[in-house]
Amino acid sequence: MIAKDKLIIALDFDTSTEALNLARELQSVAGMFKVGPQLFTAAGPQIVRDIIALGSKIFLDLKFHDIPNTVAGAARSAAELGVFMFNIHASGGSEMMRRAVESVAEVAERTGRPRSKVLAVSVLTSVDSTILSQIGVTSTPEESVLRLVRLAESAGVDGVVASPNEIETIRRTVPRPEFLIVTPGIRPANTSKEDQRRLATPEAAIAAGASYIVVGRAITAAPDPLAAAHQIVAAIERTEATELVKRSGV
Repeated sequence: MIAKDKLIIALDFDTSTEALNLARELQSVAGMFKVGPQLFTAAGPQIVRDIIALGSKIFLDLKFHDIPNTVAGAARSAAELGVFMFNIHASGGSEMMRRAVESVAEVAERTGRPRSKVLAVSVLTSVDSTILSQIGVTSTPEESVLRLVRLAESAGVDGVVASPNEIETIRRTVPRPEFLIVTPGIRPANTSKEDQRRLATPEAAIAAGASYIVVGRAITAAPDPLAAAHQIVAAIERTEATELVKRSGV
């Protein structure tokens, strides 16, 4: 992938008009757009179709979590929409994840289209040890992430959604380069943390081994979103060049 393909821009808007206008403006510099609960609830599946019609890829970020049969049906619907990838909660268990993977494979075989990729959400980037303890989890965020990552890999998913803090550990745990790590909680150095707790700069996430980084308000709320997106792509390019030199030993 070239640098821009690793950038996913989160379209967290209340209307399809806002989302489509920004998607048109940024499609030349973004590899993918994320449609999450806010936009999907407001605009429905048509917004996904409209953005795909622009020639862009979609990461459908609805974090399905239910009984296996229900999640299998949701996965089938997501695949039929033509999304590039979507996510489910790893905490739903191995059968739930396996059924989702089987559903997207069935859609791909039936339609002849590329198979949508299934990602498992480990621990949300807004969650820290305090929040985990509130819900009865005594392990640290990293320990919880790794337990869920191992479960997700065994269920056959294509990758995981995880915070920047766990990228390197996940890469050691699952060394296959094709195993995707999609990383939210990305903030350029000069922006505020807002509600994220486990976060990093674009440079740090890419250097650690993220497959994709998800950036929202740092781009969408910027005075010049296109310029902000270009700056992040440039940061990815610089980091990849630096990492290549390190690996080559030059």
